[in-house]
Amino acid sequence: MRRKIVPIVFVLLAFVLAWAQSRTATNAQSAANAHSADPQIVRYHATIDTVKYVYGAAPAVARLKPGNILEANSLDCFGNALQKPGDSFALVKGDNPLTGPFFIEGAEPGDTLVVRILDLQVDSNQGVGTFSPGFGAANSTHYTPVLESKPLPEKMWFYPIDREKNTATFQALDSSFKVKFPLHPFLGCIGVCPANGEARSSIVPAEFGGNMDAPEVSRGNTLYLPVNVSGALLYFGDGHAAMGDGEVAGSAVEVPMRERLQIDVIKGKRIEWPRFENENEIMATGIYRPVDDAARIAVTELVHWIHADYSLSELDAYELFSKVGKLHLTEMVDPNYVVIAAIDKKYLPPKK
Repeated sequence: MRRKIVPIVFVLLAFVLAWAQSRTATNAQSAANAHSADPQIVRYHATIDTVKYVYGAAPAVARLKPGNILEANSLDCFGNALQKPGDSFALVKGDNPLTGPFFIEGAEPGDTLVVRILDLQVDSNQGVGTFSPGFGAANSTHYTPVLESKPLPEKMWFYPIDREKNTATFQALDSSFKVKFPLHPFLGCIGVCPANGEARSSIVPAEFGGNMDAPEVSRGNTLYLPVNVSGALLYFGDGHAAMGDGEVAGSAVEVPMRERLQIDVIKGKRIEWPRFENENEIMATGIYRPVDDAARIAVTELVHWIHADYSLSELDAYELFSKVGKLHLTEMVDPNYVVIAAIDKKYLPPKK
């Protein structure tokens, strides 16, 4: 999630922010809270003073070995600044504060980083949803201007969360209507350092992952990311308790989160875009504008994956996907749009 798109050169700004962060970052091992009694578990606690706002090269807050389990936390996309009606957006220091980066030992360019999402827990009794002028799927933005009589107003909703019943409650601002809906906790932001020396804003999704706003970043799924620099440099944040397809009004139910992730590395296997997998499905992402190009990337990447790992020709894989595959729009409000193509493994030959 982010609140508004500003006409700015994101990469240039990100380089400046990354330089400033590297000047003020603390020692990696002192920033980490502690290793637990179990040497496989690394614990880290993030605060508003240690978060980052770009994916890029910065001193690591902790180091992990393949097979390690990371237990950490993240702030919500407003840095936990909005807590009650009447709070001002001026309290927000930056959008999508990120926990990290984490240096993964043995990860080198050309490898694939594996992130198994063991558990995600909402770390609050309420979430927040917002709407801001210039940001959303159905209103004027910097990239897609329309003739509005006036900008839509800035609004804020608070969502009581019942973790025992696994629900959040929507309360209309302009009437007494209320409705409960189920939680589906996931991370809106997760990614690695980009390639080619770039640093990218925490609002941007791209080949390195980033602000994908993908409900697939949830418990029980495995995420695969391309490694672009030594150590990969993993970041995450922007916890969501629930979100509709597309995040069309610009926010989910935004919450702080507690994460339990297991990290691994596949040596010598390069992927071009993030991928997901669980017991039943394989999923490939496409991230670009316009949305039809994002869909083309997702379908093409999934066809390549089926061909490489399941022995179908690319044309057979393409035809099969056309009959049993699924396309899912995760967001259409960020600088790039995100589409995920998925296919059930029951329709595929045995894996090589």
